[in-house]
Amino acid sequence: MDKFDHIIVEILRIDARRSISDIAREANLSRSAVTARIKKLETEKIILGYHANIVQNEQQEVIKAYLALKFDMSSTTQHCESYAKKIYSIDGVKWCHAISGETDMMLFVEVASMARLNEIRDELQSYPELRHLITHTVTEFFNTTAMHDMAHNK
Repeated sequence: MDKFDHIIVEILRIDARRSISDIAREANLSRSAVTARIKKLETEKIILGYHANIVQNEQQEVIKAYLALKFDMSSTTQHCESYAKKIYSIDGVKWCHAISGETDMMLFVEVASMARLNEIRDELQSYPELRHLITHTVTEFFNTTAMHDMAHNK
């Protein structure tokens, strides 16, 4: 990815609904160049999709949690990649990243109940090489797009 790809990705990360014309203007590229770059980023799996952040009402409260996984393995990258394929098949897992440090993988899940969160935890704990699993439940959500816009007077 070059600097223009980074600019495009950042614009879409902040607001995936931005028009090609807006992105082109901000990135100082033509609309056709932006369109081609977005298609390339999608093909290369840099952009995996576009998502709506939905405000939930009290009756539709969604439980969000980060799960930190530590594996007992020698070749972490290869094992994480094979586990990621299995993990993404679990309903409720929104993303899965291999990371450095004490934790090997970090997952983000959104589920309808604590019971479902526990089911996911149980499934993950059945993995033979999983040594440690820590759950960090989200207690407050800050709308980053709105905060970004406020910080930049939009």
